[in-house]
Amino acid sequence: MSICSIEDIAQNTTAPFWFQLYMMRDRDAMARMIDRARDAKCSALVLTLDLQVIGQRHKDIRNGLTAPPKPTLPNIINLMTKPRWCLAMAGTQRRTFRNLVGHVKGVSDMSSLAAWTNEQFDPRLSWADVAWVRQQWQGKLILKGIMDVEDAKLAVLSGADAIVVSNHGGRQLDGAPSSIHALPAIVDAVGQQIEVWVDGGIRGGQDVLKAWALGARGTMIGRAMVYGLGAFGEAGVTKALQILHKELDVTMAFCGHTNIQNVGTDILLPGTYPTKDTPQY
Repeated sequence: MSICSIEDIAQNTTAPFWFQLYMMRDRDAMARMIDRARDAKCSALVLTLDLQVIGQRHKDIRNGLTAPPKPTLPNIINLMTKPRWCLAMAGTQRRTFRNLVGHVKGVSDMSSLAAWTNEQFDPRLSWADVAWVRQQWQGKLILKGIMDVEDAKLAVLSGADAIVVSNHGGRQLDGAPSSIHALPAIVDAVGQQIEVWVDGGIRGGQDVLKAWALGARGTMIGRAMVYGLGAFGEAGVTKALQILHKELDVTMAFCGHTNIQNVGTDILLPGTYPTKDTPQY
């Protein structure tokens, strides 16, 4: 679900890149996407597990978010306040989800794409489906959306190479535990068997260090990157990453560390962070 196709990315970078996949009812279409990722030399496949049922997102309901966007008065006023963005968009060909449009039968524009995705997200997702993906893809497989110790253990048994502890930015189930809250128990249960990452609420370098101290071997960002992208494009993304790195470096220095491998929970204030024994719900 991106405006750049797998092939676009492969042609424009020499760095390793991953492909995020959702479980669809049309297994033939999924198999073709996996084949395309393999042909493009994608280094890892990220299977997202927590979007098979769309949450009741109150902000989206209130602001009228749709695909394709509707020309409502608030939307028109919003666009009028951003002339530079509008001009930039007018000059680009990437205005739709290029991994699907033109690659899936019957999907030719945003309207047909919206109808297809509404029908295709499979709410019956099971570990048998994860096994099917594992069989189709021989490269690194990362399962994103794990929030439970038992699911983490099943992820290990599935043959996944890593998991991402994630509540989808808090957008799927209002009132669900935060990712950082669920992290320590999952790390304690499977951290020696599989690489554990975390996302959700990572806004600065201190957040990265706290997650590492609690056992995550990596963090993912969404909004922090998008803030930079929205403000200054590619240069803004670079700046956002530089800010995160600087904050991480400075925080480590004040905690008395020069090597992140030596960072543990001793840098955290007692009683202010979750542990493996913290009730999950």
